[in-house]
Amino acid sequence: MTEKDTHPSSTHPPLPPTSEDDQFTRLRLLRSRRVGISTYKRLLIEHGTAQNALAALPEVARAAGVEKYHVCPEAVVHAELRAARAAGARLVAQGDPDYPAPLNDLNDAPPFLWLLGDAAILQRPMIAMVGARNASSLGTRMARSLARDLADHGYVIVSGLARGVDAAAHLATLDTGTVAVQAGGVDTIYPAENTKLAEDIAAKGARISEQPMGLQPMARHFPARNRIISGLGRATIVVEAAAKSGSLITARDALDLGRDVLAVPGHPMDARASGCNMLIRDGATLVRDAADVIEALAPIAPRVPPELPLQPPTTRPHDKRSLQATAALHQQILDRLGPSPLAEDQLIRDLGAPSSTVAPALVELELDGSIDRAPGGLLTRAS
Repeated sequence: MTEKDTHPSSTHPPLPPTSEDDQFTRLRLLRSRRVGISTYKRLLIEHGTAQNALAALPEVARAAGVEKYHVCPEAVVHAELRAARAAGARLVAQGDPDYPAPLNDLNDAPPFLWLLGDAAILQRPMIAMVGARNASSLGTRMARSLARDLADHGYVIVSGLARGVDAAAHLATLDTGTVAVQAGGVDTIYPAENTKLAEDIAAKGARISEQPMGLQPMARHFPARNRIISGLGRATIVVEAAAKSGSLITARDALDLGRDVLAVPGHPMDARASGCNMLIRDGATLVRDAADVIEALAPIAPRVPPELPLQPPTTRPHDKRSLQATAALHQQILDRLGPSPLAEDQLIRDLGAPSSTVAPALVELELDGSIDRAPGGLLTRAS
């Protein structure tokens, strides 16, 4: 098998679930302990169906040294589906017509999104706008003005429902189209002060989340949310941001996708502008008004639909590897990894081993908790 075969392709989204039972089983697989997005997709490819993957998961975990592994109980998924019905949310699977096509460019595109609101808005061209939570008066005015003017040019504004710049951008575009990406469950509003805003967005635009219903957001969920914000936008605009902030993570995610990053300059003595000034110094487009954004972007054109997804291969037997060879490969992988993130493709090149051999080993190490997978598919050795 070639590397292309073993890595789920971002340009070939997987086929969506074919039935409610299939959807239920896939969600159960994704919610199982230590199963991240990459592991989930690999298991589907390796075993052909979610049902087969679930059946194989305890043995895969046992091979990785995890004893007494149990997959996600059915009752947990049933409870999540009940909570979704109570909230009026619907599940959108990757490959569904309503799934936002730009997210397919992500290596770790969410297999499922919970949606509250109008699904059609996710098919319109979007621009991400992010910035400081403790934004200045000037910063919030700039966010409102930019968002309103860009909406007049046909763009939907996507942001993170945080206080400050996010809230200002959402408020300015309630009537023209806005999308809020949440770090917790789509039915869990954070911060609480934006409850009314969140309700208005669901009524006129859309709120989405990849997280389970009812999940309270924690610090580690926000970088994952940021990659979705940057993934949805044709460009990312940073209005105000400190030198170390989540907004700069969103900007880096956008750059990794080859998307435009634009920033509003600020006073050198204002810490809230230091991140924006750094971005401009490093090549981001300077933004004074919406005209600068429009000039930097190509005219809006319909997205070309991705090629038809390939049918996942049927179940195939695992490559037979001796315990000694497996342990040696695991150690080679761990020796190559450290606290600094490393791209999986680079790791495979460094090892000089076939990706068809390395990929199953990475699944085992991820299930074992020996390695962590950061947004964007980057690998680190677990501390």
